[in-house]
Amino acid sequence: MKLSPHYLKRYKDIAMLLLKYGNTGVVSDFGLDDALTEEERAAQQAGSPAAEELPNDLEALGPTFVKLGQLLSGRPDLLPEHYLKALSRLQDKVKPFSYAEVEEIVEAELGARISKAFSTFKPEPVAAASLGQVHLAALRDGTPVVVKIQRPNIRKQIAEDFAALMELATFFERHTKFGRRYQLVRVLEEFQKTLMHELDYEREAANLQALGNNLKQFPHIQVPQPISDYTTHRVLTMEYVEGKKITELTPLARLDINGSMLAEELFQAYLKQVVVDGLFHADPHPGNVFLTQEGKIALLDLGMVGHVTPRLQEQLLKLLLAVSEGKSEEAADLAIAIGKTRDDFNETDFRRRITELVTDQQDNTIAQMDVGKMILELGRNAGENGLYVPTELTVLGKTLLQLDEIGRTLDPKFDPNDAIRRNATKMMTDRMKKSISEGQLLSSVLEMKQFVGALPSRLNKLMDTVSNAEFELKVKVPDTHLYLEGFQKVANRITTGLVLAALIVGAALLMQVPSTFRIFGYPGLAILCFFAAGGGGFWLVCSIVWQDYKSKMKARRSRQQQH
Repeated sequence: MKLSPHYLKRYKDIAMLLLKYGNTGVVSDFGLDDALTEEERAAQQAGSPAAEELPNDLEALGPTFVKLGQLLSGRPDLLPEHYLKALSRLQDKVKPFSYAEVEEIVEAELGARISKAFSTFKPEPVAAASLGQVHLAALRDGTPVVVKIQRPNIRKQIAEDFAALMELATFFERHTKFGRRYQLVRVLEEFQKTLMHELDYEREAANLQALGNNLKQFPHIQVPQPISDYTTHRVLTMEYVEGKKITELTPLARLDINGSMLAEELFQAYLKQVVVDGLFHADPHPGNVFLTQEGKIALLDLGMVGHVTPRLQEQLLKLLLAVSEGKSEEAADLAIAIGKTRDDFNETDFRRRITELVTDQQDNTIAQMDVGKMILELGRNAGENGLYVPTELTVLGKTLLQLDEIGRTLDPKFDPNDAIRRNATKMMTDRMKKSISEGQLLSSVLEMKQFVGALPSRLNKLMDTVSNAEFELKVKVPDTHLYLEGFQKVANRITTGLVLAALIVGAALLMQVPSTFRIFGYPGLAILCFFAAGGGGFWLVCSIVWQDYKSKMKARRSRQQQH
């Protein structure tokens, strides 16, 4: 394969990564080895790298691969567990870009000089990540804010990186069993969509506003709100939250807070996000969850959120309850209902693994049980057995895993399984209340009025039809012509078989009738009947074999098109 010059460097970087981690056959098949020198190839093939080296290699490849590694850390259906653990420690910290570039971007986006838009703006960033960096500032009225500025040319770089990755994913899906099983093109498209959403700061501002409104009922949960007039696609200005990371709390500091109450309220807030609102903060790692000076929990960085459809919300709640209560059969049934089975789906093995997983967790103590880990393991087992589960399930598993860690940091005795069972009824009640909105009630009333108004005339028509013996019942069956065609084929074959049987019986009877017309010394008419029966039987067998062959080939082509 001739490499595109535009993507040559990226192909080379990816080739070296694949070679280092043992995929030399794939590299050779795709032609990526043409991009490497002999020294580079030999260096990458030497030794067996540890999983802990993967985060460093991804950081060296740039921001796209850092974010890709972070997304992969929550996909146990794609990577082994030891790689997931290594990727979960991936740090999104890079060298900050210059203040001159910050000024250029902010002034171009806001249409005003920094000195006029802000009363103060600190040149040194408080945090620098792969997609952007954060500066402390103050509005003209003195309100403290934080300003997140997108890294220069990051959109172009991510687009080029994903173009190279998409070509690889397409090749893998066409030529490898792994690529077809895990639908790599679709997975990569989901990752690209997530990243592009994270690059849209106006979308993140809308997420902040929506989550803030949804969590108003929780007095100890805070979501910093955006400053609309100071927010664009590349610049996000929001309220400044002063506090410290949850994981940085010392044992003495925990004595000054009500950890059990905060953990319970945080878990309630997340359950409401998932099963009631359908929008949840999908990245609650310790760096994004702060304890404020007022003793509240602040949820930061809503670039990555999860969306759950109303139909999926109820199924996810049932699945969480089944897992937390140790009901393995029910958990397996729900996973199959939520997911999409492939041709190679092994239901027996999948159910056996889920039973083992739930049983192992039941044998643990409460402190050791981890509902987030169980959801992730369920997703892994589904992928290994030919069941494609929605991305929302794995995102939820990763979110709960991070949430379990934060909950136990606040309260070492916190039991997430018990929290799910305690709050399930309330969440379902809230979900029912949400579905009964003013608009939906009005719509239902109008439909009821229309139904009641038309009911008398419809009943009169029905009674008249019955009394006049004009009542007819019509059943519409989809694809009726296919059923009729099949019945006709069966009837034709049966009729042909009866005719052939009659010829054979008739020929046998004619053998006893004397005749001057003889063939091979036997009555000629009987022999002709035998010949006709033999020819007809041969034609019938050939027809059956040919029709079965065409049906098999049609089914095979259909399966190939699906893959």
